[in-house]
Amino acid sequence: MELLSSLLSSLRTLETGTLDQDYNMVRSQTSVLNRDPSLTTEAGALKENIKKNRYKDILPYDQSRVVLSLLTSDSDSDYINASFIKGASSDCRYIASQGPLGSTLIDFWRMIWENNVKVIVMASREIEMGKKKCECYWSPVHQPASFGPFTVCSQEETRPDEDMVVRVLTVSYQQNSRSLTQYQFLSWPDHDVPYEAAGVLDLLERVRESQGAHTSPLLVHCSAGCGRTGVICALDYIHDLLVTKQINTDFSIMQIVLNIRRQRPSAVQTKEQYRFIFTAAACMLERVLRSAGGQRKPEQRTTRPAASSSKRLSQQSAMNDTYAVVNKPKQPLPPAADPAHSVVATPGFSRELPSSHHYDNDASGAVAPVYSVVRPRAKPHSLPLSATPLYDGEYHLSPGKEAKGKKERISSLSLPGDDEYEDFSSSSRDITGLDSPGGIGFNCRIQKPRGPRDPPAEWSRLER
Repeated sequence: MELLSSLLSSLRTLETGTLDQDYNMVRSQTSVLNRDPSLTTEAGALKENIKKNRYKDILPYDQSRVVLSLLTSDSDSDYINASFIKGASSDCRYIASQGPLGSTLIDFWRMIWENNVKVIVMASREIEMGKKKCECYWSPVHQPASFGPFTVCSQEETRPDEDMVVRVLTVSYQQNSRSLTQYQFLSWPDHDVPYEAAGVLDLLERVRESQGAHTSPLLVHCSAGCGRTGVICALDYIHDLLVTKQINTDFSIMQIVLNIRRQRPSAVQTKEQYRFIFTAAACMLERVLRSAGGQRKPEQRTTRPAASSSKRLSQQSAMNDTYAVVNKPKQPLPPAADPAHSVVATPGFSRELPSSHHYDNDASGAVAPVYSVVRPRAKPHSLPLSATPLYDGEYHLSPGKEAKGKKERISSLSLPGDDEYEDFSSSSRDITGLDSPGGIGFNCRIQKPRGPRDPPAEWSRLER
């Protein structure tokens, strides 16, 4: 217990600058991994598998990828964008997967069935900030849905609190049926962190209770299967170290993250997510020490009363495409005149972009969410012509299109993790207006004159 107390004290005293330096070290070590000839991504880069990847630059390592051997049709292949991750006490403790695409739903259920998955952790919503992040791979309650040869039925759907949905699913394949449980965490914005650690730790406690003595891997996914997924795997790994009493003086969260990144590319994607692991680990140690000292007492959590399941979920599904969740931050925002802040209107919602990124649905305050008013689509010229990247390293501003015959360049702001990595469809090209006159991304059609006008005098001059 003295070691745990000392470790807790060191976690509490770590400064933000130190953690940022540690994360920069993680990124530099990852650059070395990317040049390691023993780690390859050849399967995910094959022509027939390209469309099975939600993001172009997130491909599983061949050495740790999930290989599908269950064949349900002649067109089935062995590829899915998912990776095995070792745990503290077992070799295949986790499956870190991208959220399934419409074209990979059957592959997703092939993976679940073949690996006898009992518990799924979904760390995303189906739609976030107007973007599809994951296809729905389950069914409404008591309404079976078919995914190829698999029939899935939701037996029960509950909301233990505002942050979580629990679904008990039954999947049938060739006259055999199995039951599994899905935990969906709703309060985790993409590329960001929850506003408190207790909610995630409570989720993981429920997950471990459902997993019980089953030795099958825990399936964890978000959208890309990297950022939020990596954080969950890291926190559960630390918990296993505590339970199996493998914590010693050389305990290092940085090494845990690096080990996970050797098995799943880009796991734990941002500095904020890296810092969150330290915060949650400290909270976890506090719980263990209180429990060992016979002073088990729940943390003071800011909870919101959960609405009835059917009513709340229907409201959410109706608002997902139209509204963005806005929460009041813990501290007041600087005035609008502050040059470090600018208001950017994006299709379907508006949000404020501070110098460091925050999402509309970032639950950074302790108040109930308020749904923002829909604002009109922003014109491209309302965006800044130059901007600094909102994210580090793995996210960049996508270059704009050059106008023919002109030297200037129009830069467009691209939110990382969305269009920048996904394949563009013809509809998306139409929306951006790349085919409009001038080719600079907006309509520059010349207006008709409002009324008749006389031709110039020189047109009617008689030639002599």
